Amino acid sequence: MNWIILIIAGLFEVGFTTCLKLSNNFTNLKWSVAFAACIMLSFYFLNKATQTLPMGTAYAVWTGIGAVGTVIVGIVYFQEPANFWRIFFIVTLIGSILGLKFFAGSH
Repeated sequence: MNWIILIIAGLFEVGFTTCLKLSNNFTNLKWSVAFAACIMLSFYFLNKATQTLPMGTAYAVWTGIGAVGTVIVGIVYFQEPANFWRIFFIVTLIGSILGLKFFAGSH
C-alpha cells in the first residue's frame, strides 16, 4: 500500500510541475491554485510513504516518477523534443526507479 501512496505522491509532483508551467509565472490564478494544491498533496503523500519505506528510496522514487512524468507531459502536451538520447535516458531512469523498488529492503 505504501508504494501506491508513493506513486500517488509522484503523480502529484507531475501535477505541480505541469501547473507551474501553466501558471505563467503565477499570473494565472487557476493554475497557481492548482500548483499549490498539487504540491501540498505531493508532500503529504510522500510524508505518508516515508513512514514505512526507506527515506532515501522513497525520495529517489518520488523524484524519478516526477522527472519521468514531467518529461512525458512535456513531450505530449508542450511539444518538447523526443529525440533518441532523451528517451534513452528516461528509460534508464525508469529502470533505476524499478531497481530501487525491487531491492529497497535487500541487504
